[in-house]
Amino acid sequence: MFKNYLKIAWRNLMKYKFISFINLFGLTVGLTCCLLITTYVLNELSYDRYNKNAENIYRVTRTFKNGEGAVSLILSTVSPPFGYYFPTDFPEIQKMTRLLNSGTTLLKYKEKLINEPNVYFADENLFNVFTLKVVKGNPQTALKDPFSIMMSEDVAKKYFGNEDPMNKVIRANNRFDVKVTGIYKGFPENSFMHPGVLISFNTLKDSAVFGAENLRTNWGNNSFFTFLVLPDHYDPQKLISKFPAFLDKHMTKEYGGKQASKFTSLGLQKLTDIHLHSHTDYEAEPNGDITRVYIFGTIALFILLIACINYMNLSTARSALRAKEIGIRKVIGARKKELIFQFLSESVLIAWTAILIAFGLLYFTLPWLNEISGQELSVNILEKWQVLVPLFLTPFIVGILSGLYPALFMSSFQPVKTLKGLFKAGGGTISFRKVLVVAQFTISIVLIITTIIVFQQLHYMQETSLGYNKEHIITMHYYNSINPQYDAFRNDLLQHTGIKDVARSSRIPTGRLLDENGASAMVGDSMRPVTADIKDVATDYDFVPTYGIHVVAGRNFSRDYSMDTSNFILNESAVKAIGWKSPQDAVNRDFAYAGRKGHVVGVIEDFHFESLRQKIVPIVLINPPVHANSSAFHNLSVKLTGNNIPATLAIVEKVWRQYLPDIPYQSTFLDENFNKLYESEQRQGTIFTVFACIAIFIACLGLFGLSAFEISQRIKEIGVRKVLGAKVSSIVTLLSKDFLKLVLTATIIAFPIAWYAMSHWLYDFAYRIHIHWWVFLLASILALMVALVTVSFQAIKAAVANPVESLRTE
Repeated sequence: MFKNYLKIAWRNLMKYKFISFINLFGLTVGLTCCLLITTYVLNELSYDRYNKNAENIYRVTRTFKNGEGAVSLILSTVSPPFGYYFPTDFPEIQKMTRLLNSGTTLLKYKEKLINEPNVYFADENLFNVFTLKVVKGNPQTALKDPFSIMMSEDVAKKYFGNEDPMNKVIRANNRFDVKVTGIYKGFPENSFMHPGVLISFNTLKDSAVFGAENLRTNWGNNSFFTFLVLPDHYDPQKLISKFPAFLDKHMTKEYGGKQASKFTSLGLQKLTDIHLHSHTDYEAEPNGDITRVYIFGTIALFILLIACINYMNLSTARSALRAKEIGIRKVIGARKKELIFQFLSESVLIAWTAILIAFGLLYFTLPWLNEISGQELSVNILEKWQVLVPLFLTPFIVGILSGLYPALFMSSFQPVKTLKGLFKAGGGTISFRKVLVVAQFTISIVLIITTIIVFQQLHYMQETSLGYNKEHIITMHYYNSINPQYDAFRNDLLQHTGIKDVARSSRIPTGRLLDENGASAMVGDSMRPVTADIKDVATDYDFVPTYGIHVVAGRNFSRDYSMDTSNFILNESAVKAIGWKSPQDAVNRDFAYAGRKGHVVGVIEDFHFESLRQKIVPIVLINPPVHANSSAFHNLSVKLTGNNIPATLAIVEKVWRQYLPDIPYQSTFLDENFNKLYESEQRQGTIFTVFACIAIFIACLGLFGLSAFEISQRIKEIGVRKVLGAKVSSIVTLLSKDFLKLVLTATIIAFPIAWYAMSHWLYDFAYRIHIHWWVFLLASILALMVALVTVSFQAIKAAVANPVESLRTE
């Protein structure tokens, strides 16, 4: 019997090729999109789950509060003494490992000199916490001795080629030598961090590097990742509840005898939550976002739903063509459940065919998704029984969901009416089909509106005034070794007409403002502590003019004033936070910051140092004195005139090599850093657009097939109207208006849904656009135009047909 069902199903598919093709094509496209998005979602959800102890590993985080008790900073790192005291104060901790991100580090082997990114200091417990495969060396001892180093396979090949890297000596930062004691396979792609080089944590105990005493007592350097392994089924809240007493016990002196727990707190973050749920002020690498996973998962379901609706619409629409077949089956004894099974088998057959084709298309479209998403997705992530079983069941679920209503509807036909030719699709059927069309276009219009608003916000972020000029600025890492020669270095650069300014700073715009120290200001007749957080940036005399920042009161730092190394420049937000009346009122006021006392010599206009996701915060610019070993500056900014940029860049590189021959030249345009701030939104907008277009295309495909069928049922009516003198335009209007009414209804339903969704999305941006009414009008016009073109094609074709042909059979 089952073989008979399949045979009849195949014959019906071949008999109605046009509708079958639309059903198959729509489901195939929908399932392909679902598979693509499923691959992306599963990859996002898989981060760090490769670790054997993943469920028991937690990262320690630290939160800072200002004088008013408000959270001012949340870090994914803590200071080194925490790791020193944790094992003794908390016996429930089974294992612990610490890492320090050294960032880009200069490594030299023979003649190879490379600025190596992703260099970390790591202790010998790393391989007891994280699951990594060591290719060479002993994972238990490779990082035990000071000045030992481990490398990933790719990094080792870069330095040593086919040589055996073991026991080779590398020079680090021109300061100390390290010996290769192990090689490991790189951290998997689905890891929240990707260290390429691991230097023994015990190296930090050397006084020339960090110092053992600093590791025990330096509570101010919050740069250390600290991971704990807790017992199975242990409630992390138990440990968190003990942290306040721990802080008060060890950090009372750091807060002048006050309770430390009032000003700072510790938290625990599950390793598997870091990638999608962690958005601290300092992360090892840019993370994903669980909201984005929800959004794309919803889009996948929407697209599949639209494809299923197409099937339901077209199947019920063609029911009139199969009415006599159903009547004959019932007369010869076919029961209702057998008819239902017959129709469902057709749906499942189409769904199976669609998913098999979709898997083939997945291999061709996945590289495209990798390109626009910036990820390295692979179909291998689908090769797990937890994934394969649901995928195997998908054709049955999709086939049953899309075919159930048509099956129930067609199996309910009365054989007497169908065999007499009296069957006619009832009003209930028509109404249900209308509901399905409205649902399709509601989803499509929501996607159109959201896509427009996403791109509006992206354009706003890229085009809004930042308060500084980011054009034609290149940035480089600043090395302290050039301090004694800096003036000569700067003068040599400025001799060339293509270079306008050169400046040093601790941070550069597009970065994060993390540094904050206590401030006091002259308010009234006395110095008072400032309760608000004021972030600091160390700058030299040339930072403000290099970035074109507007001074609204007072002046910039000047080499003509020797005391300016003790003075300050504030932004307008800092002036307001202190409580001074105006920028002019702040000039020459006494101000103290981080133990330094001086005067406010100038006030600069507020500018967007960070991303537009963050609000502009109070900032103080400090101009510290520079000596040979000064480490206040970490960035060098060079402002170009914009004339003959390639030649100017060559000049910058030449001067660099003249003064820093042992350090590779590496520069980045500031606007590239700016674009990276919104790279995830740009990619999200692109993917949104593509899948929105696909959803609309599938909806129109269904509308095309449905309108073609509906019009074919009215061919004789059209013929009669033409004979009676009806014009082509009036016939097209008659045939199109019912469908356009449905699309118009869909727009009304879609508006509040889209408004709510995008209001919630925009809330994540401190500076955002307003949602304008014309966006909804534009989306509705686009949807109506697409629907009109789709339906009009069939309507015009029917309206211009020869009425003689349509009436000949009467």
